[in-house]
Amino acid sequence: MYAVIKTGGKQYVVEPGQVLKVEKLNLPEGSEVEFEALMVRDEENVKVGEEAKPYKVKATVVRHGKGKKIIVFKYKAKKHYQRKYGHRQHFTEIQINEIVS
Repeated sequence: MYAVIKTGGKQYVVEPGQVLKVEKLNLPEGSEVEFEALMVRDEENVKVGEEAKPYKVKATVVRHGKGKKIIVFKYKAKKHYQRKYGHRQHFTEIQINEIVS
């Protein structure tokens, strides 16, 4: 069984036992979080939209962290303009526990 959830403006396909990095959630490590399912698929059925509303995906917050550094470099030719800076995106790692209705 798997489901599609939405968090941080992105959609993820998840299964029980999966560990996933998502946009930062303001929750302490070890806490439980519940996501609404957009789509659910079991052995023979696919439920989408209103049929998937009763399904919830339960997960546990494993840790918080920062991603790899991204270098942003701006340059304009012949104008002596250069700008360089870096960015590290915050993330939350969650473990999917179960999909329940």
